[in-house]
Amino acid sequence: MRPEASFMELDILSLRKEFPVLDQAVNGHPLVYFDNAATTQKPKSVIQSLVDYYSGYNANIHRGIHTLAEKATRAFEETRESARQFLNAAEREEIIFVRGVTEAVNLVASSFGKMVLRPGDEILVSGLEHHSNIVPWQLAAEALGAQLQVIPVTEEGELDLQAFEQRLSKKTRLVAVNHASNSLGTINPVKHIVERAHAFGAYVLVDGAQAAAHLDIDVRDMDCDFYCLSGHKMYGPTGVGVLYGKRSLLEKMPPYQGGGEMIKEVTFEKTTFNDLPYKFEAGTPNIADVIALNEAIRFIQRNGKAAIRHHENELLGYATTRLQKVEGVRLIGTAREKVSVQSFLLEGMHPFDVGQLLDARGIAVRTGHHCTQPLMDRFGIEGTVRASFAVYNTRDEIDRMIEALERISSLRR
Repeated sequence: MRPEASFMELDILSLRKEFPVLDQAVNGHPLVYFDNAATTQKPKSVIQSLVDYYSGYNANIHRGIHTLAEKATRAFEETRESARQFLNAAEREEIIFVRGVTEAVNLVASSFGKMVLRPGDEILVSGLEHHSNIVPWQLAAEALGAQLQVIPVTEEGELDLQAFEQRLSKKTRLVAVNHASNSLGTINPVKHIVERAHAFGAYVLVDGAQAAAHLDIDVRDMDCDFYCLSGHKMYGPTGVGVLYGKRSLLEKMPPYQGGGEMIKEVTFEKTTFNDLPYKFEAGTPNIADVIALNEAIRFIQRNGKAAIRHHENELLGYATTRLQKVEGVRLIGTAREKVSVQSFLLEGMHPFDVGQLLDARGIAVRTGHHCTQPLMDRFGIEGTVRASFAVYNTRDEIDRMIEALERISSLRR
């Protein structure tokens, strides 16, 4: 891996050529893709990796001794090592491949929840969470007699850390919080949250879906017990993600699913389970997409997170300034520390209508509650328009969105 690119080294126009989907017209206008918090586009290297696997060495992994199986196994396990380095995990055995953050949280809630939760225990989640980091804990709480507590959100869209401290108690068994909010972009002080939770004997899961493509992640420095990410939000394929867990915890946890690969020996009387990480990877995995995830990690490393973050922060600052000048726009979420996400409303218009009118001009944004209905309820709104930026976006594209919004705003008169 070469050293991180400096800020001046990123040639955005050349970089955009690595993304075939960006070179198209939508409704007669050049595509502007501002829906990156939902899923990022894929560079040619990721797409080619999928083609190479299926056309050159498609085979099942781990159990085969023939050449194709060995090549596929090697490529699959190379991604595990890349993911370990990406998160700075201590061991490759701490990296579990899953379908994404949703499955990762469900795995922990089901397996770890059964292991540690007792009636009367409390699970603490934040008011910024995606439904995938709420519903599994509700299910676990209902099944095991625990209770869900919530960290409230300020008017700016930040966690109320004083209230967090007040809600921590000896009853708190687990804290589940995102590293960055998918709706508002808020970056949470996860290291502080982990430290305070551990002081009360609680475990911590961090949802890194919105952080993986933007922020430096060091699970050992953070000292979280679990961390999860989704490949499709970091320039990788859909249907693949990573769950990191401390080995000491993963070894004690019961399997999440039963089947092939996760076993050592099966008889009708008793089954013994495989070692980590395979104990949690039942059945034939998503081989092609795991292999392609390695190319997504390489893309991020090749360009450097510092350079990517600098570019995206510039876009966020520029977009925020320009949005504030559009008549009728109300920003939702003004946290001091954010990833490149800006949600807003246009007075007198439903977010869905704004999104459709933007789409008519080739501008793709996300509208609705963004799978964060409790957060929308906090602000007393049904949803927002969300523009989210990635490394391939430009100021010119933001200018096009602002021009379209000014036209839309004039329709209100």
